[in-house]
Amino acid sequence: MTDQTIQAASAPPGEEDLRQSIELLFFAYRDFTAEADAVLAEYGFGRAHHRVIYFVGRNAGITVSDLLDILRITKQSLGRVLGQLVLEGFIIQRPGPRDRRQRLLELTGKGVALERRLTGRQTESIARACAGAGPQAVEGFRQVLLGLVQDSDRGRFTRRPAANGGG
Repeated sequence: MTDQTIQAASAPPGEEDLRQSIELLFFAYRDFTAEADAVLAEYGFGRAHHRVIYFVGRNAGITVSDLLDILRITKQSLGRVLGQLVLEGFIIQRPGPRDRRQRLLELTGKGVALERRLTGRQTESIARACAGAGPQAVEGFRQVLLGLVQDSDRGRFTRRPAANGGG
């Protein structure tokens, strides 16, 4: 790599690059959520349902309070979505072991199946994009995303072991 290439690679992005990044983020989000939105529509669900299903699936036994902290929505909004998911058999609530007022959330078998259907398609989409970008680009993209996340939430993103036993 020449000195000029190194300098260009480390130069801060210009206004047009930043605006194009914003635009790309909008298009990427639209396309990333499109298939999941179609699946959710089959159930009469929206993106709020998807987020609840995803985070309950990712954190079995999560408390309602912790879920509210992640989603940053009102208790009333969560109550409406969660109530529907419980009523339709996607999520179960059980009392906490020490504090019976605490509600712990878990996906049912039906909820796990829906979460896998939704997340599977999104995982494939990300895998395709990463395969085309290469390992350095993937790590750079991860760092950019972490930079967009509020400081208070960054600790959530330490690497977890892969579900298949890989690193």
